[in-house]
Amino acid sequence: MSRRDFHRATEAERRHDLIEATLDCIAEAGLQGATVRQIADKAGVTAGLIRHYFASKEVILQEAYKVLIARLTEKAKNLDGTPEERLSSFIFVNLTEPVANSRSLSLWAAFISRVSVDPALAAIHREGYLSFRQELEQLLADFFVARGVAADPVRDRTLAIAMNGILDGLWLEGCLAGELFGEGELVAIAFSSIEALIGHPIKAPTSTDMDREYRDALRIHHR
Repeated sequence: MSRRDFHRATEAERRHDLIEATLDCIAEAGLQGATVRQIADKAGVTAGLIRHYFASKEVILQEAYKVLIARLTEKAKNLDGTPEERLSSFIFVNLTEPVANSRSLSLWAAFISRVSVDPALAAIHREGYLSFRQELEQLLADFFVARGVAADPVRDRTLAIAMNGILDGLWLEGCLAGELFGEGELVAIAFSSIEALIGHPIKAPTSTDMDREYRDALRIHHR
């Protein structure tokens, strides 16, 4: 297990480093395997220092899940360009690295297995999902307005739910068995499916745009 550098930093930065170490441990060993001792080893600190910042293992797991969920919403908030470009980028970044990889799948599987039996994690999941969906609804609303289509919050909500389902399904397939698909195949399927769903074409990012979005996604992921 490699260690993170736990440098001299502010309290907020130290909490952030400990949460990142926690996510690393969960990705490697699951929730049960991510013990306070292992998190301390990963961060290069003592277990006592972790307890200084977090009252219990349950608390640091909850904070780690909040960070994981929040990063999904950040993607929607940090997209640039026209409404069509932002919607296009949103589709792309949700199906490519670093969002779609084995680490992301391991983290998702570890937490989702506990959501139905842990009220605190369930509340975090619900809040994160609603925030993510609201951002997607706004992306769709802006897209339709730019196309001269009348505003319709009910339509946007329905489409956001359906679009999220398409992306989730393709993301899961890509993470579980990416070798079964050609390069860019799942992204192309996503665009054609969502275009059919919303009744409007969406210009997919160019190769240059994809490289930029990949770098942006990495920057957001490692904040």
